[in-house]
Amino acid sequence: MYHQASYDEPLLIEIKSLKNEDFEIDLNPDIVRKELNIPNLPEFEIIRHYTRLSQMNYGVDINIYPLGSCTMKYNPKLNEEIARMFSYIHPYQEESTVQGALQIMYELQEMLKEITDMDGFSLQPAAGAHGEFTGMLITRSYHEYKGEGEKRKNVILPDSAHGTNPASAAMVGFNVIEIPSNKEGMVDLEALENATDDTTAAFMITNPNTLGIFEEDILEIAKIMHKNGALLYYDGANLNAIMGITSPGKMNFDIVHLNLHKTFSTPHGGGGPGSGPVGVRGELVNFLPVPVVRYDGEKYYLDYNIKHTIGKVRSFYGNFGVLVKAWAYIKRLGGTGLKRASIRAVVNSNYLKEKIKDYYVLPYKNLRKHEFVVKPKNARALDVAKRLLDFGVHAPTIYFPLIVSEALMIEPTETERKENLDKFAEIVIHIAKEAEKNPELLKEAPHNTSVRRVDDVLASRKPVLTWKMYRELKARGEIDY
Repeated sequence: MYHQASYDEPLLIEIKSLKNEDFEIDLNPDIVRKELNIPNLPEFEIIRHYTRLSQMNYGVDINIYPLGSCTMKYNPKLNEEIARMFSYIHPYQEESTVQGALQIMYELQEMLKEITDMDGFSLQPAAGAHGEFTGMLITRSYHEYKGEGEKRKNVILPDSAHGTNPASAAMVGFNVIEIPSNKEGMVDLEALENATDDTTAAFMITNPNTLGIFEEDILEIAKIMHKNGALLYYDGANLNAIMGITSPGKMNFDIVHLNLHKTFSTPHGGGGPGSGPVGVRGELVNFLPVPVVRYDGEKYYLDYNIKHTIGKVRSFYGNFGVLVKAWAYIKRLGGTGLKRASIRAVVNSNYLKEKIKDYYVLPYKNLRKHEFVVKPKNARALDVAKRLLDFGVHAPTIYFPLIVSEALMIEPTETERKENLDKFAEIVIHIAKEAEKNPELLKEAPHNTSVRRVDDVLASRKPVLTWKMYRELKARGEIDY
């Protein structure tokens, strides 16, 4: 008979011998807990604890979330309900039993193709950076197929690029070449021409770029790449500015990744959930990951027969819940709605920029798209960000892009009303005036949050990563908070 552990008995660790069908067990005393440190609390105390924690957190359901390059728009709860309808299915089910799920994936592929003007899509990548990595794998395989894999080892990036771009290229084995922006914050064409030759594999660029500036010379950039046999890669993090107005295909890009968790309605943060589908055009469709969803007029099925596929880049078929929410979002808005969303995002951004630009430095061109970058006149970006917390508002992205010192990168998105933008502008202007009259107030902020400003030096030297670690350091007197 088998040993039946009681509720207060530790897990059985080591089986020494088997005798008369019974397990004789020696427990390792070094890893056996004598007691469990679990409080005995009534239900209402537990509910109060977690409710209090939820109230201490910040989210887009509470207020504006102006993180530049993150597109923290409000996400309709209807889409969450629709995604929950599919929670019972399993990826190992027979295709005949999941035709509805396959239909959603197929329709999403087709809609993304139309939005981007690409010829094929893979829904597998689980995040934007994963999409970049997949795009770079396709780039490498394409050049190897052309017999130029050994030669084309360089990927070019502007100095305003997202940090994941060089990381993704380097992970695939490419050398990364950075070129400077011009005086208007756009790609320097002369520098790009000088850096491009027959060793160039691709140029990775975001458009609009991370400053919120549309790259006006994008068609010329595409010509430079293509005449040298290189590919043009579109980082889709900022697609929210151009949906229905233009597309990566119209700009002559060859590969694009999209951030469904930004542009197409999935709440994100804390590392997930995400989805970074990759679209390609022309002969690059022969290099997409397998499988892709097909429809033969009668049924939907998974197609593994792709001529030069790079293989799978993720388990199963993608982050399915995010795919469903993106499908629901696009279905609900339609093409006209997506275009209106982009126009509203651009209008909100420029309205907010005009409200605060006299109190902050606005580098480069005045006209921006869905986001803009400013820097404080009399304070550090970090201090402004910390002071914003005292007003119950989340700070924007700070210190990015790197080409703007003390950058505050602000993206209000299309879901904020004028009243909310006015309130945010009022707070930001108030802080700018404080920085001029009482800079110490900002340097010591936040003043009324549950946790005060972290000692950056102490945090780097003695990081407190767990509650147990905190208790031990506190008991030894090594921390005083």
